Amino acid sequence: MATVVLVTGGTGLLGKALEHIIETEPVGSKFGKRPNETWIFASSADGDLRDPAQTNKLYEKYKPTHVIHLAALVGGVYKNMKYKLTFLRDNILINDNVLHAAYTHKTVKVISCLSTCVFPDKVEYPLDENKIHNGLPHESNFGYAHAKRMVDVQNHAYKEEFGCNFTSAIPTSIFGPHDNYDLEAAHVIPALIHRCYLAKKNNTSFIVGGTGKPLRQFIFSYDLAKLFVWMLREYDDVEPIILSVAEEEELSVKEVADAIIKAMAFEGHYSFDTTKADGQFRKPASNKKLIERMGSFQFTPFEQALDMSVKWFIENYDTARTGNKKAA
Repeated sequence: MATVVLVTGGTGLLGKALEHIIETEPVGSKFGKRPNETWIFASSADGDLRDPAQTNKLYEKYKPTHVIHLAALVGGVYKNMKYKLTFLRDNILINDNVLHAAYTHKTVKVISCLSTCVFPDKVEYPLDENKIHNGLPHESNFGYAHAKRMVDVQNHAYKEEFGCNFTSAIPTSIFGPHDNYDLEAAHVIPALIHRCYLAKKNNTSFIVGGTGKPLRQFIFSYDLAKLFVWMLREYDDVEPIILSVAEEEELSVKEVADAIIKAMAFEGHYSFDTTKADGQFRKPASNKKLIERMGSFQFTPFEQALDMSVKWFIENYDTARTGNKKAA
């Protein structure tokens, strides 16, 4: 039987990484495309997934046997804090429509992408897959986190009532080529890459928001794409799975900024704006379940992955998602 894999949010950071892996890994290899397999990378131009009619139309057009659901309204810490209801409502609508259309169109499997922000703010570390619903999420991404939590609830409900093979992945902080570098909406690495680029170009200071002390586990988008391909082939459990480097690989924002300065060959003034919010201090996640299920996986070393990401941004600055460059 022919397989059609529909990737929602197919032109975003992870969608583009998946496309790269599917196009560059050898056909039939562990992470490569399989014979009789078609991949569709859909964008918001193909349909507004907040609208059930447009979502249904997308399923009718491509008739996917498998869906990797990446589409979401996303943003950095400041945007999440400002638009809590919008983040909650839009993401609930998107997720409900995608899952229900998959059920009504008899899609074989759906993998949805969650985020470590679904976890409770007050929780014992490291985070693991059993702690998602054990308390309220951090106030800074309250709306987005609750919407993403509901995907896990829906997956279990669809499984129990209809036997659907719906599951979800929980990646830690993702970075790589094709990221969103809009300074109003970007996550930490693309925001810092863009700020450092502008500081170098304009001969101004490179200012990092916050204290530089918060810690994060970062995963390179190409590595994450391979893990999603593995999930598509091998992982059929309704319970979510954390996709991450080991918890010992946590880096501070300052360490990330230092690495960006090195990759960008920036030699100007560099400081921290401690009046800006830091967001959650740390949220270390365990990848124990991933390694137990998958066996070993070779993650790209952080500095190598960052160099590739910075190089891509410099080479594609004119077409990258940078927001309003005139105001930058």
